[in-house]
Amino acid sequence: MNAPILAAFGPLGTPELIIIAVLVLVMFGAKKLPTFARSLGRSVKEFQHAKTEFESEMHKAAEEVEREKREALSDKSTASKPVERQRDHQDA
Repeated sequence: MNAPILAAFGPLGTPELIIIAVLVLVMFGAKKLPTFARSLGRSVKEFQHAKTEFESEMHKAAEEVEREKREALSDKSTASKPVERQRDHQDA
């Protein structure tokens, strides 16, 4: 989803990254830069944790749906067996 937006700017090379680093240094100052980096790192860590938790919940939900499908199929197959047995006895 972000690829088309980034593609509009073109690839970021070394000169562009240096310019961005200088702008960040000027905007935040040398004293606030470590604090900014720490808060950015915490934000990334929280985002990754939320992503992992979301994926885990989705995986559990998918497993539960599959389990319910298997149980429903096994219930149908066991429910149809007595009917088939009755038919066999009636035919004989």
